[in-house]
Amino acid sequence: MKYYKVLGKGGVPCNGGTGQWSLPMGKKPGGWMPKIDNIVPCQRGYHLCRAEDLICWLNEEIYEAEGRGKSIRHENKDVFEQARLIRKIETWNERTDRLFAVDCAEHVLPIFEKQYPNDDRPRKAIHAVRDFVDGKISKENLAAARDAAGAAAWAVAWTEDVAWAAGGAIWAAGGAIWAAWDVAWARDVAGDAAGAVAGAAERKWQTERLFYYLQ
Repeated sequence: MKYYKVLGKGGVPCNGGTGQWSLPMGKKPGGWMPKIDNIVPCQRGYHLCRAEDLICWLNEEIYEAEGRGKSIRHENKDVFEQARLIRKIETWNERTDRLFAVDCAEHVLPIFEKQYPNDDRPRKAIHAVRDFVDGKISKENLAAARDAAGAAAWAVAWTEDVAWAAGGAIWAAGGAIWAAWDVAWARDVAGDAAGAVAGAAERKWQTERLFYYLQ
């Protein structure tokens, strides 16, 4: 089983926890972190995730990792007594972060456009991100597109499912790593069996798309 650890810049915890992880040096893995007894999910222990969990935890840095000792599988994480980082996934960076976010936003954009076919502000925000990544527009142009997408989302109210599609464009335009989770929510909030199936399918699509950028 391959595991991953998501951390903030420089290997600091970003989804809870404190301290500093021992980082890999070249091809040499980081050192094993000190053993923690009596592990409890979300409270005590080293929390790693599997490939299918990764979109729930994205942040600045992603590492391949491994755990040892006692472990507990809990929801979208695995908790170990000990863990270490094997290697940093260098293909995850600001560029791939933005591209992945905008792909996710674009994938669910039809939810918004089906109900508001004449409002192209979220789509323009998505195009602006791609142009920014390619160096075709400035940060000021990108911010303007983000603000326009925000106005579109507020216009239909955040309580409506369709607003999440516009919201995904906002996050993507801002470079937020959380876009994947937000746009998955657009499918989850449908509130019926079909919506639940669509939500699972969307998360599967997002995971496959994420690993397209990580390979």
